[in-house]
Amino acid sequence: MLQQDDTKLEIFGFGDENDEEDTFYCLVNTKKSPDGIDLEKLSNADPRKFDEALNEMGCILLLRGDEIEELINRDAITDADLQKSLYELAVDEGIIK
Repeated sequence: MLQQDDTKLEIFGFGDENDEEDTFYCLVNTKKSPDGIDLEKLSNADPRKFDEALNEMGCILLLRGDEIEELINRDAITDADLQKSLYELAVDEGIIK
């Protein structure tokens, strides 16, 4: 099983010039992608293969800011150590086995 030390949390924003930028929280497998998510490569990825591109870059779990807030409000995760909380959530949900 992938250990917590083999993951990191990356926070980044996406949006076009006309829209407000959305914030995304990505738990990354550093064994698969030690440098994390390549945002330039991701922004140029074919939208139909977006999930595949994220997977190739080591993305374990990707959530929007509003989803993070909802999980915090439900006490499913804590923002005190968000990376640890998201790792534990991924294990609990069977995303990390």
